[in-house]
Amino acid sequence: MKVYQRLASAFKEEGVSATFGMMGDGNMYWLYELHKLGVKVHEVRHEGAGLGMADGYARITRTPGVATATCGPGVTQLASALVTAARAHSPVVAFCGEAPTTDDEYVQYLDQARFAAACESGFVRLVSPDTTDETVRKAFYLAKLESRPIMLSAPMDIQQKEFEDDEKYKPSSTIFTPGAVHPNAKVLEQAADIIAASKKPVIIVGRGAVWAGAGDAVLKLGDRIGALIATTLLTKTFLNECEYHAGISGTYGSRPSMTLMEEADCVIGVGASMNRYTTEHGYLYPNARYVHIDSKPHLMLSGGRAADCYLQSDARMGVEELEKLLASRGVRSVGYRTPDVKAMLVGHNADRTEFQIDPGTADPREACRVLDEMLPPEIGLMSGSGMTSAFASMLMTRRRAWVQGGHFFGCIGQMLPAAMGAVVATGYKPTVLVDGDASVMMHLAEFETAVRYGMPLLVVVMNNEALGAEYYKLDAHQMDVKPSMITTPDLGGVGVAMGGRGRLARTIDEMRAGVAEFVAKPGPTIIDVRISRTVPSVPYRRIHYGRDE
Repeated sequence: MKVYQRLASAFKEEGVSATFGMMGDGNMYWLYELHKLGVKVHEVRHEGAGLGMADGYARITRTPGVATATCGPGVTQLASALVTAARAHSPVVAFCGEAPTTDDEYVQYLDQARFAAACESGFVRLVSPDTTDETVRKAFYLAKLESRPIMLSAPMDIQQKEFEDDEKYKPSSTIFTPGAVHPNAKVLEQAADIIAASKKPVIIVGRGAVWAGAGDAVLKLGDRIGALIATTLLTKTFLNECEYHAGISGTYGSRPSMTLMEEADCVIGVGASMNRYTTEHGYLYPNARYVHIDSKPHLMLSGGRAADCYLQSDARMGVEELEKLLASRGVRSVGYRTPDVKAMLVGHNADRTEFQIDPGTADPREACRVLDEMLPPEIGLMSGSGMTSAFASMLMTRRRAWVQGGHFFGCIGQMLPAAMGAVVATGYKPTVLVDGDASVMMHLAEFETAVRYGMPLLVVVMNNEALGAEYYKLDAHQMDVKPSMITTPDLGGVGVAMGGRGRLARTIDEMRAGVAEFVAKPGPTIIDVRISRTVPSVPYRRIHYGRDE
C-alpha cells in the first residue's frame, strides 16, 4: 500500500470518526482514503474554521479532534485557531501536507515546524515510509499528553512512497493510559488545617473539576464547611442546583456575590487556574488564604502569587480526601450557609439598570433571558468572547448539558466553527451559539457548511452593527464612535439564501418566533437580533465607565 493509505488507516485505528478541513494537493489522497474507510470528512470553506471545529469537538469529547490542511498557505490559515486551541488546552491533531522534500523551490514551501512553534503547537514530521506508524502514534500521544494541538506534517512525496510493513498498527492508547494523581497525605493535612480554621470559605470550581467528575464531592465538602460555591467563567452554571451557588467568580460575577466573596477568609480552587479574571486581578479575596487543588505539578495564582497550600491531585480524589479528613476531625461549620446569604443569592444575576432602548432594537439582556427560558436544558450552549458575550455569560444561568465560552485568546470569530465541531461531537444534538455580529461575520461562509451537513445549530447573532468592545472604549473616552460602527446585511436572510432557516428580529417577540421554530424542528438557523447600543454589558460598565449597577 501507499504511505498515505497507511496514514489514513492509522488515524482510523486511533478511533478517529470525523475530520474537518479543506482538501488540497498535500492532503487529498489521505482524505480520499479516510472517506473510503468510513471516516466522516467534513469539507469546510476555510482551513482555520476546520481547525476551530476540531477544537470544538475536542472540548466536548476530551479526545483528539482532527483537522487537516494542505501545505504552505493551507497551513498559514490555521494560525488563530491553533493558538486558540492551545490556550483552551484542546487535544487536536492537524494533518498537514508539506512541500516535497526533493523540491527546494516549491511555490507552497513553508517552514511548518517554525510556524507550529509560533502558534504554541507541537510538531512531528513524517521523514520516511518506515516511520509512518511511529509518526501518527507520536502525534496522538503528544496531543493527549500535552492537551494541545500537534501538527503532523507529511511531505507530499513521502506520502506517495510504498509502505512495506504489514504489521497491525498499535494506537497511542497502547503506550498512554492516563491515570489519576493521588493527593499527598502530608499536604492534605496542611490543606485541612487552613480550611478548618476558616469561617467564610469559598470553593471555586473550574474545568478540571468538571472533567474529573468532582461535582458531588464539592457539594459534600461545601456542605460540611459552609462554603459558597462559585465557578470560573468557563464552567458557569456547574453545580448551580446548590442554594449557596454564587455564580461566576471574578469579572463576570454579580455585585451581590462579589460582596460576599470580598469577606472570604479561605478560597479553595478545584481544577481552576485561578487566573486574574477569576480573582478580579487579585482584589476579590483580599483577606483569604488559598488552597489550590489541581492535577498539574504546580500552578501560580494571578499575579505570580503562590497558594498557601498547593495540593497536586485529581480534583475528585483531592476533594473527597479533604472532606474525609475534615470529617474525621469533627469539623463542621455554618460559614456562609445562613438565611441572609441565601436571600442575597436569589436572583443575584439580574441586571435591573434602566437604559433608553434605541428604536427598532431589542434590549440584549431581555433577549438572553428569553433565550434561556425557551431553550430546553438538553440543548448545549456556546457563547463568544466579544462585548456581547457577557450578556449570555451572566444572564443565561440555566443548567445545561454543556456550556462553553470562547475566552481563551481574546479572539472573536472562533466560536461558530467550535459550535459546529460540538454538534458533531455530540452526535448531532441541537446546539445554540450566542455571539456578536462581527464575530459571526468572520466565518459566515461556514454556515453553508452547517447547512450542507444538516447540523441542528441555532446561531443567535447579538447584532449592534458595531465592533462592540471598541465602540464602548471610544465612547468611554468621549471619542467619536463612528469608526467602530459597521452595518451588516440581514443575516437571517443570508442564512435562508445559504439553504438554511433564518429571520431578522428587531423585537423580542420576533426572536421568540424564531427560537420556537428551531426548538420545534432543529436545523441550521440564524436569528439576527438587532440589539440596542445604549446597553453596555456589566463588565464593560465596570471596566470602562466605573459603574457597577
